[in-house]
Amino acid sequence: MYQVFDKVPFNWHEQIINLLSERTVVVDRDGIILYISDAYCEFLGTTVENSLYKHTSEVIENSRMHIVAKTGQKELAAVQPINGSEMIANRYPIIIDGEVVGAVGTVMFRSPEEWQMYNRRIQHLVEELKYYKSKIQLDLRSKYQFNDLIGSSTIFSSAKDLAKRISKNNSSVLLVGESGTGKELFAHSIHNDSHRAGLPFVAINCASIPDHLLESELFGYEDGAFTGAKKGRKKGQFELANNGTIFLDEIGDMPLSMQSKLLRVLQEKEIHRVGGQKSIQVNVRIIAATHRDLEKMVEEGKFRRDLYYRLNVIIIEIPPLRKRKEDIELISKGLLKKLENKFFRKGIELSPEVMEKLTQHSWPGNIRELENVLERSINVLDGQTIKVGHLPLYLRDQERENSNFEKAVTIRGCSTELSSLPIQPLKDTLAIVEKKAIENAIKATNGNKLEAAKFLDISKTNLYEKCKTYNL
Repeated sequence: MYQVFDKVPFNWHEQIINLLSERTVVVDRDGIILYISDAYCEFLGTTVENSLYKHTSEVIENSRMHIVAKTGQKELAAVQPINGSEMIANRYPIIIDGEVVGAVGTVMFRSPEEWQMYNRRIQHLVEELKYYKSKIQLDLRSKYQFNDLIGSSTIFSSAKDLAKRISKNNSSVLLVGESGTGKELFAHSIHNDSHRAGLPFVAINCASIPDHLLESELFGYEDGAFTGAKKGRKKGQFELANNGTIFLDEIGDMPLSMQSKLLRVLQEKEIHRVGGQKSIQVNVRIIAATHRDLEKMVEEGKFRRDLYYRLNVIIIEIPPLRKRKEDIELISKGLLKKLENKFFRKGIELSPEVMEKLTQHSWPGNIRELENVLERSINVLDGQTIKVGHLPLYLRDQERENSNFEKAVTIRGCSTELSSLPIQPLKDTLAIVEKKAIENAIKATNGNKLEAAKFLDISKTNLYEKCKTYNL
């Protein structure tokens, strides 16, 4: 260390010290000043020439530098009265070869006012840090409980009861259901009802992260692991979820290469950061969810069989809204309460005619579509009661559309009556059905084509091509 410092030209030393600390003093073991900065002398009302080689007590009022040089005990953030004010100073012993040979002191703040000015600046940063820290901690907490899962139908109650029974265990859970049925709410509720409730809950959508970034997002990375990685190491979602629960939404969209690495985590209870050599033990409960048919994907070689059986310890099927229409009124009232807070309104009601329209609809977008419909209605509401005229056009005209087309199209596998269609080439009939299915999906998602593509189980690019073909 000394050899390296010796390479610095000697005439640089004083300027370096001045730049590093504006007000500095150095004394020998007897308290004689060997160095004092210009800034310190200006603060004291003296000069360097009048201060050098004098005892520190002669130059600096209430000085303790000679004491630190004798005792070898550092004094940090010490208050020292000088010139009718109080400054805040740090004093350090200088130890060479195990022997105290002197001391160095710096003035941090020349007065309490200066300290308060710095404190105000720092306090702002501290408050900002606290905000983001609390926000992160809040993001790692589950937000919903079983009381938030609304519905009394037999099919929904059975799914909810099963979720309650298994919540206390540590087994993996697979939630199966169409988009918009509330799979994430079930995951939150299971975590909140478990012994891990006070620990992290981390949710990640496997479909929303590019394949080449998914591994680093889940498992983290070491410094310089790949081009474009931020400097320094980064914890992955599994580390953030340690001792808690990780919710892997849209697990069916995870690439095969990542499925094998996830299987290792389930088997070995450990992860490896990208670019890292050390294994990191993790203790997490995995709740996965998908709207896809994983069994079919296994048969097609698109999903690992061994991973499927690892995840499929407990499977909970969440019914679509069209299979629990008796719950629509109860769910609608619950959503209205939530939306009232968002729009700062109270006492919003649904007219009987609206309730009838809502019950008649097949809800391909499930609860998410219902919430979108109610939010849209509140936006155009001019009173306290939502009427048919406030509903989106496709719900108002659904009876006429049904009578013209004589069918009840649903996005996923419901039978379709086509008796009223003319006899024509099969491809023309299929085109009519496909166009109508796309129209319904786009309406159900309020024009969100990414969500519509998920409902239809096709890629977004494919959907755009079909929309262009059918002039939608």
